[in-house]
Amino acid sequence: MAHALWNYDGPCRNIHGHSYQLFVTVFGETITDQSSTKLGMVVDFSDLKKIVKNNIVDVFDHSVVISSKASQPEIERVEQMFDKFYVVDYQPTCESLVTDMASRLINILPENVSLFSLKLIETATSWAEWFASDN
Repeated sequence: MAHALWNYDGPCRNIHGHSYQLFVTVFGETITDQSSTKLGMVVDFSDLKKIVKNNIVDVFDHSVVISSKASQPEIERVEQMFDKFYVVDYQPTCESLVTDMASRLINILPENVSLFSLKLIETATSWAEWFASDN
């Protein structure tokens, strides 16, 4: 995903990309029904991966994200240059992106499964974490 930070005083004001990594942690009671094919699981990892892929990865992968506070000519240039872009109502920092991602997941997890935390890694030395207990 690529992004640009509106009104930022450094090089990240320009469109640039990252190979983000997202770590999703959930919690809940393990399934104890002896007849269930999901016995011993909180959620089947393949089901969780589908949810994350459909609602986060497929949305943001190979896209450009910019703030709605950018000037209209800047937004129009992005529209002209890129097929997949999002104009968001926040500064698309790692911190704000991980919060957005949490909001996209929190209410669509399977019954009895809750979002515990997200960790969005932007670079090898830069990341943001979101914890349900803080929100």
